[in-house]
Amino acid sequence: MVLPALLTSLEQSLNYYFNDKELLIEAVTHRSYYHECLDKSQPYNERVEFLGDSVLGLAISETLYIEKIFCKKNDKLIHTIFSESEMSRLKSHLVSKKILSQLALDMNLGQYLKLGKGEEMTGGREKLSLLANTLEAIFGAVFLDGGYDTAKKVIIGLYQPVLTQILNSHTSFDFKTELQEISQKLFSSLPDYKLALEAGNDHNKDFVYDVYVGGKRMGSGRGKNKKTAQSEAARIALEALACPKTPETPETPKTIDDEPDAQYNTAEHNNNE
Repeated sequence: MVLPALLTSLEQSLNYYFNDKELLIEAVTHRSYYHECLDKSQPYNERVEFLGDSVLGLAISETLYIEKIFCKKNDKLIHTIFSESEMSRLKSHLVSKKILSQLALDMNLGQYLKLGKGEEMTGGREKLSLLANTLEAIFGAVFLDGGYDTAKKVIIGLYQPVLTQILNSHTSFDFKTELQEISQKLFSSLPDYKLALEAGNDHNKDFVYDVYVGGKRMGSGRGKNKKTAQSEAARIALEALACPKTPETPETPKTIDDEPDAQYNTAEHNNNE
């Protein structure tokens, strides 16, 4: 099968050329296109996205396990490996919809999508959640077409700038512990984490947590589980506390949860795990 020139351009961005071109077409086909198309022989990408999510998780986990970093401890740089807790936090961050959607935007993935008319009219090509899901589907398609080693090469190739930044950041990545120590020193109290939003299906949850320090909201973070969301909130709070001019108005990053097709369950309770 000969791909349209546009999808050939996508292969160039991936630095991978499919043997089975139908797999790539499936990966970029949204369910809205399938439901509006009379020809039902072309599947849409939700099944291969499910597979791609697992392939991505394994590739990132393996990379974090193998990599060594320079970490600052006691004002000295030492060559070390990631601990299990650090790997867990970093993996959750790296496979998040926030990172996936940014990678998708960087490669202009929206232009390659096959969307139904309704999704097209509501700005589907720019929806962060849709872009992130499509990129996961592409990872799954590469895995089916070329195997795990090939899929990992494609994934790490796209992730390299993000990974390089992390490996060279010289931090311990334990944002919650660091925030706890600062909060106790400044306010004689522990940070208070509150669940702000909970979105997604049971198998694909997204959590958003706000963190309060000294009674004031200092950060908001999101993740696939509570620990990751709280860690991200702690990271943003630390940045806010380091900038005395704006301690009460920390940066709240744009998230996929702001989009009209997202569904939420809100909750008000504390979690200091």
